[in-house]
Amino acid sequence: MMELKDSCASEGSHETESAGTGNLSGHLSWHLFAQRSTLHGLRYVFPHRRSSTLRRVLWTAALLACLGVLALEGAERIAHFLSYPHVASVGAVPATSLVFPAVTVCNLNAYRFTRLTRNDLYHAGELLALLDVHLHVPEPQLAEPHVLDFLAERANFSGFRPKPFSMREFTERVGHDLHEMMLYCRYEGQECSHRDFKTFC
Repeated sequence: MMELKDSCASEGSHETESAGTGNLSGHLSWHLFAQRSTLHGLRYVFPHRRSSTLRRVLWTAALLACLGVLALEGAERIAHFLSYPHVASVGAVPATSLVFPAVTVCNLNAYRFTRLTRNDLYHAGELLALLDVHLHVPEPQLAEPHVLDFLAERANFSGFRPKPFSMREFTERVGHDLHEMMLYCRYEGQECSHRDFKTFC
C-alpha cells in the first residue's frame, strides 16, 4: 500500500516537471524565433535577456505602427489595382500634306429623264418603270402632263427599228454629269474641278 502511494506520488511529480519543462521549452523557442526573425524590432519586443519595460513598450508601439502603415499602403495599392487604371496619351501632329479624299456622290434620281431616247425607252423602259411589258405607259392618269406628253412622243414605236443597247453607254450618257453638278471645289488652297474625280459605274 505504501509502495503504491509512493509510486503515484513520484509519477505525479514527474508529470509536473515534464509539464513545466514543456512550457519552458515553448517559451524558449518563441524567444529564439524572435531573436532570429528578420522582422526588425521583434527581438527588442521579446528580448532574450531582461530589459526595461519602457523600452519594450516603445518597441512594441513602433512595430505595431509600422505594421499598420504597411497594411494601409497594401490595401490602398490593392484597391488601386482593382480599379483597373489606364493612361491614354494623345498628341496632335500637324500634317504637311493630305491625300485627296475619296468622295462618293449618290443621286436618288440616277438618270436624267430629258436625256432618254426612243431606243433607251425600248430597251430600258420597263427597267426604269416608265413602260410596262407591252411598251405602254402604265397608269397614265397618275403621270404629270409634261411627263405624259414626253413619253407619248418617245414611246411611239410604230415603224421603229431598235439599235444595239449598252447599259454602260446608257449610264454614262443619261446619268448625271459631275461637270454640271459641281458648283465649286477647293482643296488645300487650290481649286479643283470635275477632272480631279473618276466615275465608277
